[in-house]
Amino acid sequence: MRMYDIIKSKRDGHVLTTEEIDFFIKGYTGGEIPDYQASALLMAIFINKMNKEETVALTQAMMHSGHVMLLDSIPGIKVDKHSTGGVGDTTTLLLGPMVAACGVPVAKMSGRGLGHTGGTIDKLESIKGFHVELTTEEFIEQVKSQGIAVIGQSKNIAPADKKLYALRDVTATVDNISLIAGSIMSKKLAAGSNAIVLDVKMGSGAFMKTLEDAKELSKAMVDIGNSMNRKTIAVITNMDQPLGLAIGNALEVQEAMDTLKGHGPKDLEDLCITLGGLMVYLGKKALSPQEGEQRIIENLKNGNAYAKFVDFVTAQGGSIEALESLPTASYIEPVNAISEGYVMHIASEEIGTAAMHLGAGRKTIDSVIDMASGIVLNKKVGNFVKKGECLAYLHTNDKSALVEAKISVLNAFSLVNQAVVPDPLIQAIIE
Repeated sequence: MRMYDIIKSKRDGHVLTTEEIDFFIKGYTGGEIPDYQASALLMAIFINKMNKEETVALTQAMMHSGHVMLLDSIPGIKVDKHSTGGVGDTTTLLLGPMVAACGVPVAKMSGRGLGHTGGTIDKLESIKGFHVELTTEEFIEQVKSQGIAVIGQSKNIAPADKKLYALRDVTATVDNISLIAGSIMSKKLAAGSNAIVLDVKMGSGAFMKTLEDAKELSKAMVDIGNSMNRKTIAVITNMDQPLGLAIGNALEVQEAMDTLKGHGPKDLEDLCITLGGLMVYLGKKALSPQEGEQRIIENLKNGNAYAKFVDFVTAQGGSIEALESLPTASYIEPVNAISEGYVMHIASEEIGTAAMHLGAGRKTIDSVIDMASGIVLNKKVGNFVKKGECLAYLHTNDKSALVEAKISVLNAFSLVNQAVVPDPLIQAIIE
């Protein structure tokens, strides 16, 4: 088998065989196939696309390019959750303890952030003492004893994806449904859970800008999961404004705790109830998603979800004292409206970029995050704002960043004279 023939076949619009895809992934991961040939094949795939069978074969090959977690020794059906990104996406911090409190084990590997704000691992590291690195044995034992563990993603999980993504990023081949779906699902499947709930973001603050594109990506990922005997459901959610109120690491941990105690932002709580209900249902601790939602709500109201969060944090090196003394910023400045009106839109990317400049995210892979920095919104879509009223609060330890961040936040808010009804948060569910 020759790489030249595989490239020519896809260039001419033919369907690649599983053997050809395996040959490519193994050869490229192992350094035997050069970047220029891999780039040529990626462009051929980008132009001529892949069918369902090719997409599944690509995902499976990338999944098996490195370490695959074996979670069979953990009793019960392990259910994972993946979000395609967004601004203020605090869901993992809530969903893990919510679902574990319902008796469904959550063995989760999460990543760090590059861009707007930190990833889940960065957020957890804002809790003093919290350990994101556990051995496989420690990870499995904690899930057995606590029902939940969250660790940093192993470098040896789907290494083919990491190598291919870097190449896609510089060859204009990122925006292809099969390549995006394969990238996401190869890592989720390698993490070893039995079922997966996907939170696919759509809108101005998301990678998928339209509902049609989000549905296409969701269908591709659900097909991959189900084809590989992992029951998968996708929830398409609106990201035309940040989720919740907090954007930033320690700020989002505080918001997660507030929500688990019953007084967090309604949109964040509602989304977690929907996603959590599906996870409990897939974990066979409820006969329907609706019953799963009721179980989540019960465990929020009776305090079990928050207690599980504290147990989880404590098991991984944190403490109640650490949760009560999260990092705080030296400067907290309001951003006041320069006109009045109803909030029609909040540009999530603009808010995320402002948070990054305040110190909450990484401009480069080597950037150091300021855990205390970020933004807390005071207004959301549909709210009326008076001139001079606070739109958001900026949190930072870098006073010089405030002026630029204020301008970005003001630009992010679009005000109109007529009342505005927000679009539904849940746009569609794909099974």
